[in-house]
Amino acid sequence: MNYKLMLRMLGRTLQVEALCLIIPMLVALYYREDPLPFLYTILPVGILGTLLARLRSNAEFFSQEGFTVVGLIWLSFCLFGALPFWFSGEFASFADCFFESASGFTTTGGTILPDIESLPRSILFWRAFSSWVGGMGVLIFTMAFLPKVGGRSQMLFRAEVPGPVSTKLVPQTAHASQILYLMYFVLTGAEFIALRIAGMPWFDAITTTFSCVCTGGFSVMNQSLGAYNLPACEVIAIVFMLLGSLNFAFFFLVITGRARQALRSDELKFFLGAVVVVSLLVFGNILPHYDSASHALRDAVFQVTSVISTSGFSTSDYNLWPTFSQTLLLLLMFVGGCSGSTAGSIKCGRILLLLRSSTRSLLRLSHPRAIKVVKLDGKAVSEETLRSVFSFFTCYFLLLGLGTIVVSLDGHSLTTSFTATLGCLSNVGPGLDTVGPLASFSPLSEFNKVFLSLFMLIGRLEIFPILLLFHPSTWRRS
Repeated sequence: MNYKLMLRMLGRTLQVEALCLIIPMLVALYYREDPLPFLYTILPVGILGTLLARLRSNAEFFSQEGFTVVGLIWLSFCLFGALPFWFSGEFASFADCFFESASGFTTTGGTILPDIESLPRSILFWRAFSSWVGGMGVLIFTMAFLPKVGGRSQMLFRAEVPGPVSTKLVPQTAHASQILYLMYFVLTGAEFIALRIAGMPWFDAITTTFSCVCTGGFSVMNQSLGAYNLPACEVIAIVFMLLGSLNFAFFFLVITGRARQALRSDELKFFLGAVVVVSLLVFGNILPHYDSASHALRDAVFQVTSVISTSGFSTSDYNLWPTFSQTLLLLLMFVGGCSGSTAGSIKCGRILLLLRSSTRSLLRLSHPRAIKVVKLDGKAVSEETLRSVFSFFTCYFLLLGLGTIVVSLDGHSLTTSFTATLGCLSNVGPGLDTVGPLASFSPLSEFNKVFLSLFMLIGRLEIFPILLLFHPSTWRRS
């Protein structure tokens, strides 16, 4: 393990975090709020980051260091990102602060705040901005603006943006990071302008944009987007939640004149098909409970898009919807968006590969000698990739079961325990029952708040980088 190189890379990312904290501090000054919670955080984070970044190390860097340092950086980012919440005095405990910070950076969108609107605007801005930074990835952000992080940056890129099949935009990782963030900036600007035109106040528009483009789900209102009663804003949010759920290689192909190739994506067809079919089923199920078909359709499409994109926004309390609709939304929590997107959960690509691999196994029962290759987008998928997909599914459902058992120790219902764990592991945010869309995670114990915060990190990095931090072999010199 090249510890000095890992610490130097950690220092670079902490420098980036210190720079990011300057922006909400300026927001605090603009609104004449107390800037000290941010200043108290910027100083130690900036100093520690600078000291670590000055460490000298050799360039030897392997996949073990890559996965480990990614997990370590994300954990550190969330811990230091919780300090402004703690210094603000608005949170009851550091466990609450860590939960809110992890929920932001991992774009989970779950909150422990029962009254969001009572917070200072600078704190609300930091919640939303942290999810925007975490949406594209902490290390991608670092590589885009500080390319010389040292070592083999492609390993870091692969560890932070995992998926069943890797898609490289350009050979140089730093250049790819810059392209990704350029597209991210364009989407952010476009949504902000659209929300302002639709009538949303400018502060609400920018914080909603930060949380929507990254499929994060943090709102500055207790009733989420439903509080504004602006149908145009809801439609805009639907569009950008869908765009945030697409593989960013899709935008790159469209921009470079290869739209036909982009539209042939099996994963894209599966994702959009799931949105359309489930939206229609939910619409038909909830229609008798609404006064108008247009309102029912808008709520159905919004909630389906919010859940499958793992955003966590809401325009209505689906806790009150029929069981059939709740079940469909629960299933969508397992699906998530496309690989290489800001969305969380299992991802459509993995589900497609699992279904096709299972179909092949069934065919082999009746045709043992048949040779059938699993394909995605017309290309053969290696057996190693398929094994990694099965490993991911195994670990995912084992963790889901373990988490449900641990959370249930608080004495909550099975629905609350299961959906709270699922919402955090899949980075969806709200669940059902006690942790529903218009409720919060505040009833959970301090231990379970920290426990589920780690589950958010595990889900955001797709399990393996965080689990490696807790495996003894990772830290052995041999």
